Amino acid sequence: MLNRPSKTLARLVGASLVIGVAMTGAKAQEFINVLTGGTSGVYYPLGVALSEIYGEGIEGSRTQVQATKASVENLNLLQQGRGEIGFSLGDSLVMGWEGDEQAGFREPLTKLRRIAAIYPNYIQLVSTADSGITTLEDLRGKTLSVGAPASGTELNTRAILEAAGMTYEDLGQVQYLPFAESVELMKNRQLNATLQSAGLGVASIQDLATTNPTTVVEIPADLVESIGAPYAPGVIPAGTYQGQEADVQTATVVNYLVTHEDVSEETAYQMTKLLFENLDRMVSSHAAASAIALENAVDENPVPLHPGAERYYREQGLIQ
Repeated sequence: MLNRPSKTLARLVGASLVIGVAMTGAKAQEFINVLTGGTSGVYYPLGVALSEIYGEGIEGSRTQVQATKASVENLNLLQQGRGEIGFSLGDSLVMGWEGDEQAGFREPLTKLRRIAAIYPNYIQLVSTADSGITTLEDLRGKTLSVGAPASGTELNTRAILEAAGMTYEDLGQVQYLPFAESVELMKNRQLNATLQSAGLGVASIQDLATTNPTTVVEIPADLVESIGAPYAPGVIPAGTYQGQEADVQTATVVNYLVTHEDVSEETAYQMTKLLFENLDRMVSSHAAASAIALENAVDENPVPLHPGAERYYREQGLIQ
């Protein structure tokens, strides 16, 4: 009688050991959180496409898309390990790496690692036709939405205004709003203009231009050149938005996909590889992805490449 409990215990221990060995042999599930931006911007649909590509292509993975305030928030979340891959503007990425407190980074984000340079953002300054704003100088005394506070768009706004010899104090009123909210105020004549840093054909401006007469305001090439890298002159082609009959000069800033050092080399390798093997699906999600090209993926940037991404680029002959 006294031996029965010990035999039962032995059987339970043995069963537990078998289960433990089986679980040890099983592959752990890979969780990939894709950090994007507001749902009316370009980052979000591209992030949705990425999550689907990774969910199908990375064995054992479970993916999620997180809408955020974009660049600055994404980089801070990556530093904290609260995302595996995210979108960021190039200037925000440099400021995060350096720890620019005024830009929203309390300390250098030393865990960040690059996956790829992707497509350029176009800094798109759009006003309502009845506001009379047709040049940067016309913004003085007018109401302008500059993007969410400390977002990549807001950092772009500050840079453009500074190059034009202005600060927020020269404006009539500053609104810190995401893209869609800015457009709603403009439709209701409560806001004169919005600056949106995004891929061409961003949904929010498309929506505005189809319902209200608008002006796409020029940001001259010489002004952009005075700011310097990572800003570069660009053109918003005629017809990008309804009623836009001519090309408009503006500024561009390259976007990046970014991860962090705690993501495994194999996962980062697969994220990089699958991106470039599925560019058709990325373009289907938003036309801005048509500018993503393997030959432009590796550029000069102080943030190191993730070893997994570097391995892929070596295989492709981009790095010797």
